[in-house]
Order: sequence, then C-alpha cells, then structure tokens
Amino acid sequence: MQITHFLSLLGGLALFLYGMQMMSTGLEAAAGNKMKEILEKLTSNRILGVLVGAAITAVIQSSSATTVMVVGFVNSGLMTLQQAVWIIMGANIGTTITGQLIALDVGVLAPLFAFVGVVMVVFLKGPKVHSTGQIVAGLGVLFIGMGMMSDSMVPLRDTPAFVNLMTQFSNPILGILAGMIFTAIIQSSSASVGILQALATSGVIGLGSAVYVLFGQNIGTCITAVLASIGTNRNAKRTTIIHLMFNLIGTALFVTICLTTPFVSWMESMTPAKPAAQIANVHTIFNVTTTLLLLPFGTLLAKAATCILPDREDEVDQTYHLEYLDLDDIRKERKIGSAAIGTTQLRREVARMLDMVRQNVDASFLAVEEHSSRLLDEITDREEYLDFLNKEISRCISFMLTMDMPEKDCESVHGYFKITGNLERIGDHAMNLAEYAQMLEEKGLNLSDRAMTEIIQMHQLCLHALDDLQGPDSEDSLRLLEKIAQTEQQMDDMTLRFRQNQMERMRSGACSGEACVIYSEMLTDFERMGDHLLNIAQEIAQSSQTGSSTPVTA
Repeated sequence: MQITHFLSLLGGLALFLYGMQMMSTGLEAAAGNKMKEILEKLTSNRILGVLVGAAITAVIQSSSATTVMVVGFVNSGLMTLQQAVWIIMGANIGTTITGQLIALDVGVLAPLFAFVGVVMVVFLKGPKVHSTGQIVAGLGVLFIGMGMMSDSMVPLRDTPAFVNLMTQFSNPILGILAGMIFTAIIQSSSASVGILQALATSGVIGLGSAVYVLFGQNIGTCITAVLASIGTNRNAKRTTIIHLMFNLIGTALFVTICLTTPFVSWMESMTPAKPAAQIANVHTIFNVTTTLLLLPFGTLLAKAATCILPDREDEVDQTYHLEYLDLDDIRKERKIGSAAIGTTQLRREVARMLDMVRQNVDASFLAVEEHSSRLLDEITDREEYLDFLNKEISRCISFMLTMDMPEKDCESVHGYFKITGNLERIGDHAMNLAEYAQMLEEKGLNLSDRAMTEIIQMHQLCLHALDDLQGPDSEDSLRLLEKIAQTEQQMDDMTLRFRQNQMERMRSGACSGEACVIYSEMLTDFERMGDHLLNIAQEIAQSSQTGSSTPVTA
C-alpha cells in the first residue's frame, strides 16, 4: 500500500465521519426539541418505547446519542429504568438505518447531493432550509468519503500481511475484540459499521469474518453510554448495564448461530455481489431479532441490572423527586383530613423549592462577581430541578383542587400554585445571570469596579428579600408584605439609579459597549426578580385575608 493510498484512506475516513456529523447535526436541528419532549412523555408501554427509541435513533443516526439522552433522563428522574429498557432496544434497531443507507448504490450521485446541500446552506435563507441543506450535504459527503475509503483499500487485497490479518477475524473472539476496540475508540457504531462495509466492498474482508467484527462493534458502542454515566446515580448506571447486556446476549446468540448454521451463506445468497448490503442486513437482523427475543424479558433485564449494581445504603438519592408530596398517595387518600395533610405537605414542598431558588440566586450573583462559569453546571442542574418541581407541584395542586375541602384550604392550595410559578420565574432570572457570567468569561469582558460594587448590592438585597420569605416574619403575612414591598421599591429605585450610572460610564468611556449591554440585561433580571418576590408576598397576604394560610416556610 503506497503512501498516497494511505492518505486517501485517511481523507475518506475524515469525510465519512464529517458527513455523519453534518447529517446528525442537521437532523437534530430540524427536529428541534421534539425528540426530548417525546422521550419525556413516554409511557410505560414497551411497544411504544421501542418504536420511539428506533424512530429517534433513525433521525439522529446515533444509538449512542439516544442512549446518552436516556441516561440523562433516568438520572434526573424523568424516566424509570424499565422505560429506559424499551428505548435502548429501539435505539439498537434505529442505528441500523445508516448501514442500510450506505448499502444503497448511490455513490455516483454523491457529488450532486453534496452540491445541492451546500447551495442550500450558502445561498438560501432560513434555519430550516439550512438544516435540510446540512442533511443533504452530509449525505453526499458521507458517500464521497465512503467511495474514497473503498478505492484506497483495493490495493490491500494484494498485501499478504493485511490479508493475513483480516483472515484472523474468522476467529470469533479476535473478530469481536477487534470490533469492540475500534468502535470504542471512535465512539460510533454507525461509523465503524460503515468502515467495515468499505473494507468488504474493497474485497479485503469476507462476510464470514466481518460478522464477528460486526457483533463486536455492537458491544463497543456501549462505551459512550458508560462514559456518560460517570458521576450519575445508580439507576443511570444501570441503564448502561442494560445496554451492554442487550448486545452481549445478542452477540452470544448470533455467534452460536453462525457457528452451527449456514447463516453467513444465507445472507450472502440474499444479496450476492453486494458485500455492503450483506453487512447492513446482518446488522439489522442482529438488532431486530435480539429485540424481539428480549422484549418479553425487559423487566427481568432491569432487575438483573439492579442485582449487578445494587443500591448502596450510604448513597444519597440524586434523582429529581418530590420529597413531601406523592400524587398517587393523594389520589388514594380521600378520607377526612387528607386535604389538610396534603396542604401541609404542599407547604413543605414549596419551602424546599424556595430554598433551592435562594441557592441559585446566590450562586448566580457569585458567578457574575467572579466573571466565571465554574458554578454554571451546578446552577443549570438546580434550575432543571426547579422546572421539575414547578411542573410536578402544579400537577399535585391541580388534583388537590378537585378534592372536597373547605373553602379556605382551597384558597390556600390555589395560592401555592401562583407562588410556585413565581419561584420558577425567579429561578429563570438567576439562570440568566449565570449565563451572563459565562458570556463575560468567554468574551474576556470586564465590568468596571463601580458596576461590580452595584452588583454586590443587588446580590445582598435579593438574598435579604428571600431570607424574609423564609424568616419568622413569614407567618405574619401583612408584616411580610410590608417588608417585601419596601425591598421591591428599593430594587426599582436601585435599578433606575444604576442605569443612570451606567449611562455616565458609557459617556466617559469607562466600559465597553458590549459589557454595558450585558450589564443592562442583568439590571432587567434583577428588577423582575423583585416583581416576582412582591407577587409571592401579595399572594401570601391575600390568602391570609380570606382566612386561609399560605406561608412558604417548612
């Protein structure tokens, strides 16, 4: 093999991987957040779960990406371990679509695809058109890379050392290990299968050896999910174990079939003289058959994963959850006094939410003061938790309002609905502050010393108001309203004064225009936090006047 052939191989591999990346990015952008919304709303129906997993993976062309997404949902408590089983099964089916696309003999049209896609991206306007252009161009680039790899590998047929190496893969163990290691390195089973198809098309490797490499590639793709599960809770780690078990069981089954039946000959006879199609078909049959066989035993897979990785007594539950409320219990308990118990639990849950809001406000201002994004992951995770709490508390409140309860309790419960909404909005503004801190860091911008002094004052005033909501005066609703109203007025006055100061700094050239824009946005978020704090205090006072009680302390 000459150096030019080797360089052509590297170039073809680069184009192939880049084409896959373009297609995946374009497809994900075109789909928007629909994939995540579908997964979040998934029911426990196993057939639906498999179909959704297959469809989403076919769209983004990466079972690894789908599995990583599922690991995140299980870690956050938005999906159960059993629901994850069906998604993973479907993901393994969906990932075979790339191999089937490669098996289609459309290489002659690849330059046309690439040209049309680039024209759409460069000359046409609109994000949807650009996303579609990325998909089309990516498909063309992928096939061009595939063709380059196939052509560069043809001389390898006359290289005794390489041919000897390929024949070693007829040994199932060596073939599986080779597939595992290569896929684990590039972290994409679709890409590694495509490269295997290029080898087969060049006549370097026969189907008898390629099948074992293919089985190993299915196992190797689990490495991405394993890496994504580092630092997650036990259930998220169990999700990766299920993914690994699925492929190990499938591999054991099909290795046995290949060794004891003329399976390889059957697959060759289905599409003679088309080695890429043969590999694609084996890949599809492997995943579809394994899914059909394991579908009735999905619950057992989840239990097996739990046995392999049991709970630890000292482990803290890090999943998103309601600590005091349980909607199922509320639905069951309809006896006398259950409404009062539910209201008490609701108050404690909202108090917990308030404490998390305070933590995020504090951390976000600290991030701005430090011009650092080091706290961003912590703030983002807590913000997602706040969104979860707002949604789940609202669900519980909606059901509680259908229960028979005294009028004052009904008013109190309804008050908490408004309070949680305002708390969630304060959390959004805190998140905005953290993102401004990241922008300052990334752009290398600095706020003036005077602006930093003003930010510290805003920080202290926000925490003061949140402490008042949590303090002893929170039980005296009218006194609390008076204090929060005074604080909110201070925040308005402070915002007006700080904006005037900002204008003076701009005129004197003491700060850059971009930094001033960011600081102006900070002032807007600060002022709106005050509005939501006042809304909460007013709701507490109004509930008190109607004879109900809606404090936000545990």
